[in-house]
Amino acid sequence: MHGFVDLHCHWIAAIDDGAPTPDEGTQMLRDLHAVGFSTVVATPHMRPGMFDNDAAALARAFQAMGPSLEQARAAGPLPEVHLGSEHFLDDIVFQRLTRGEALPYPGGGAVLIEFPRDAFPARVAHRFVDLHRCGLTPVLAHPERYMPVWDDDGCLDPLMDAGALMLLDICALVGKYGRRAQAAAEKLLEEEAYEAACSDSHRAKDVEITARAIQRLQALAGQDEARRLLAEAPQRILSLPGGATHAVGVV
Repeated sequence: MHGFVDLHCHWIAAIDDGAPTPDEGTQMLRDLHAVGFSTVVATPHMRPGMFDNDAAALARAFQAMGPSLEQARAAGPLPEVHLGSEHFLDDIVFQRLTRGEALPYPGGGAVLIEFPRDAFPARVAHRFVDLHRCGLTPVLAHPERYMPVWDDDGCLDPLMDAGALMLLDICALVGKYGRRAQAAAEKLLEEEAYEAACSDSHRAKDVEITARAIQRLQALAGQDEARRLLAEAPQRILSLPGGATHAVGVV
């Protein structure tokens, strides 16, 4: 299977906890292409106090990868690449989102969101409604990895009712994040809660796990559903129109 779209990947060098060097980043892209991804969106963290990146800094880091990408493409195929961000939903980042100062997906109408691992932000469903009013559909990164979901995945219902889309980190299906995250992922997959799936790769070595996870996804959900989650639905998310677009063009 080919034509996959990775909505969540940390291949930009030395900007967060992802690829430490340009060579590592381009190797990650090369390996993702080899397992079927034709498009990969960089989603470096925007998390004040941990990764103090704003949209301008992330755009500069993305553009700085240009020479390395050009050199890597001379040696073999790479996916098409775009820039987004993984937005940690605190007050600062929420204000950036509502003011048009964040980094939605390329179409400008969807945005990747993450929470603290151990708790959901206060009034988060209301905030998701507010994002919709700003023309942004929230895409929740790796819901299976949040501790509240382990105890009761019904905590996601108000978020989905508020229009949030659930994005599976497929590596959870092969135990990368522990047994409870794997069990939550399998349950949410069975409940058809996921809109799309991604690799959330941070290092080139993660792509080997991603390849095994794709096979596991196909075994659990079937070929057609796996393709929907990895290709068709992600492409629709990238195409969602919004207000002002902050996406940086293809490098």
